[in-house]
Amino acid sequence: MRILLVEDEPRLAETIRRGLVAEGFVVEVAHDGLAGFEAAAGGGFDVLVLDIMLPGKSGYDIVRDLRTAAVWTPVLMLSAKDGEYDLADAFDLGADDYLIKPFSFVVLIARLRALLRRGAPARPAVLTVDDLVLDPSRHRVTRGDVEVELTPREYGVLEFLMRHAGVVVTKQEILQSVWDVNYEGDDNIVEVYVGYLRRKVDVPFASRTIHTVRGVGYRLASAAT
Repeated sequence: MRILLVEDEPRLAETIRRGLVAEGFVVEVAHDGLAGFEAAAGGGFDVLVLDIMLPGKSGYDIVRDLRTAAVWTPVLMLSAKDGEYDLADAFDLGADDYLIKPFSFVVLIARLRALLRRGAPARPAVLTVDDLVLDPSRHRVTRGDVEVELTPREYGVLEFLMRHAGVVVTKQEILQSVWDVNYEGDDNIVEVYVGYLRRKVDVPFASRTIHTVRGVGYRLASAAT
């Protein structure tokens, strides 16, 4: 099994490389982000192990650009950062797993074997209603040829509606999926964000895909329905 390790600390990279080789892996090492991306984009690896803080091109940028280029090789990211937003960013950009430094080598091997058993993931489904397209792998929304800029919360509401296209969903269902589970505010906040979305994905395009079902909730469907 071939592994690409992208790590800019030479001593750490060599330690990891030797350990992986001893476990029977074939390992190629890159010490900066640009070289790492070029090697990863060329394919031929079963798993990529990427540090986040790299010279030239960060691990975040590498995984994002690989997924944009439809390279679906499993990615395990390494970082000294342990904040929940750092983990969320890694997964949102297309990483498959995440280890915080310092880490147990036994755990690293177990995680890599799990990724190898799983294999390269299928390309995430692109959600489409009329010419409104939401691509989860790129965290990108377009209407026709126009990219629509959304806040994270707006994106979350739209993704929920598109994953339930054609189905009426309640404000409470949207709150439970998109807001924090401990949110105790007014559920009319959902109405506010639906209004924001309409002004961004419907009104400028003279379209109507987000429908209000009075007394029940919302339904996202083709403008023709």
